[in-house]
Amino acid sequence: MKIEIPKIKTKKIKEFFKKLPQVLAERAFLTFLFLFLIVLIIGGIVFYKYNVLAKKAEPQILEQPLQFQEKTYQSVLKIWQEKEKRFEAADFKEYLNPFRID
Repeated sequence: MKIEIPKIKTKKIKEFFKKLPQVLAERAFLTFLFLFLIVLIIGGIVFYKYNVLAKKAEPQILEQPLQFQEKTYQSVLKIWQEKEKRFEAADFKEYLNPFRID
């Protein structure tokens, strides 16, 4: 039992895509209606997903309220202070002049 796979004719595909803009332009009103219908459908799906379904879903209630994590805050604060020190030290550092000839 041998299965034959038909060859893809790239010449016909190229011709189709070359003629497509002309055909669409000749039928501009129908093309506009078709594209408008597609946009309405996509817009309806997005509206349904992000508005209707979002209202139906109930928010998750956390068992514990959020708590401030002091250790994390201290580590972030330490990093920021180190960066600020390096930034301020850059104002006083003297750099070599690359254009000076000795």
